[in-house]
Amino acid sequence: MAKKTHQEKNSNLVAQNRKARHDYTVLSTIEAGLVLTGTEIKSVRAHRVTLKDGYAQIRNGEAWLMNVHIAEYDQGNIYNHDPLRNRKLLLHKKELRRLSGELSKQGIALIPLKMYIKHGYAKVLLGVAQGKHQYDKREAIKKRETDRQIARVMKHY
Repeated sequence: MAKKTHQEKNSNLVAQNRKARHDYTVLSTIEAGLVLTGTEIKSVRAHRVTLKDGYAQIRNGEAWLMNVHIAEYDQGNIYNHDPLRNRKLLLHKKELRRLSGELSKQGIALIPLKMYIKHGYAKVLLGVAQGKHQYDKREAIKKRETDRQIARVMKHY
């Protein structure tokens, strides 16, 4: 069997939150399912999702995805959904208990990193993350630049 290219591996990727890894230090990740309506899943399959300002919360023993924009479906007419509605996340009780324990700590947030289709179902990769300070962000940029320069020099030798 031929090795999959980078393009084929991420063909089911719907949306990615690139800003998340810049603003947060991701401590761990967890995959969760989504409860979506008919027009929402059609918009997700059309890659019309924005995760940029999204976050997740645990309320009353249930996980909810907040502030994630799933655009209205073009052919949805009166059955269209609210683009910014809160969506329930599907997690096991054991996972919910573990996450709520981690989220009770100061400065820890639950943020969506990626949304993708897996076996026909929409999934969200959530990151348990800690916010970075401005100087941490600058330090990360500086380190990335030096790594690139080293790679350029090493390529010639």
